[in-house]
Amino acid sequence: MSDTMRAVWYETYGGPEVLTAGRLPRPLPGPGQVLVALAAAGVAPLDWKLRAGLLAAHFTPAFPKIPGRDGTGTVVACGPGVTGFAPGARVAVMAPPAGSAGTCAEFIAVDAALCVPLPEGVDLIEGAALINSGLSAWIAAVRTAGVRAGQRVLVQAGAGAVGGLLVQLCAHLGAVVSATCHSRNLDYVRSLGAERAIAYDRAFPTDLAPQDIVFDLMGGAVHDACYPLLARGGHLVWLTAAPITERGDAFGVRVSRAMITDDAGAVAEILALAARGILRPQVAGILPLDQTALAHERLASGQISRGRMLVTP
Repeated sequence: MSDTMRAVWYETYGGPEVLTAGRLPRPLPGPGQVLVALAAAGVAPLDWKLRAGLLAAHFTPAFPKIPGRDGTGTVVACGPGVTGFAPGARVAVMAPPAGSAGTCAEFIAVDAALCVPLPEGVDLIEGAALINSGLSAWIAAVRTAGVRAGQRVLVQAGAGAVGGLLVQLCAHLGAVVSATCHSRNLDYVRSLGAERAIAYDRAFPTDLAPQDIVFDLMGGAVHDACYPLLARGGHLVWLTAAPITERGDAFGVRVSRAMITDDAGAVAEILALAARGILRPQVAGILPLDQTALAHERLASGQISRGRMLVTP
């Protein structure tokens, strides 16, 4: 095995042009770590925002920084003290945004606690679309909102990577799901389990029943528009995006932020549902590793409206 690996990295904040594709030293697994040969990596909004310096107040990457919050691959070596994993195991990987390691590379050395066995029945490549987005959907729907059968639930931006999994998950939990999306994605969102799909680029309907839960994945003006859609005593759950102004008291509703932190248990729940065919990965497209900058550009410019973009080494 070579002592170098192909990777993409950046050494300063900036646009997609600061990303370099080349070779870096191959990492070695330290105590409690596994070395994973990556098959695919997800490209998430956090990746381009972190690269652009927009999240510098929250995360401090170590340069050179390899982007990529999640990925799938195969364990090739284990460091001292690792139990539960062995070479050859298929795994899903979470990579913390701070530090230098990311999944847009051939290999990553990562704490075993941030690895989850990838069940048979979950594709090694497409499974990468389930990890960080599934983590976010599970924490929002199950742990924060506590979605129950029969509740009316609205998912804002229901065609995206997180929104699409929220639609699927809430439908599985028995909720009556509505979702907003671009008009070109109406049929797609219905196929995920939404009983009603609402085009945000058309006039908003006036006959939508008051919702028990609304998931806001956008912030800003979208967040403001959520309040009148909720029933009295309803629950508005938001994930960090554009800044918000909380108005829960004025509308008599509860407002909660879904706190997304890496959690192997939550990812395992999502992967188990995918293995049973209840959730399906939403792959927006697959690019080779050396076109990671193009993936960032497409995501930042709003060209990706369905699912998660992946890159493969």
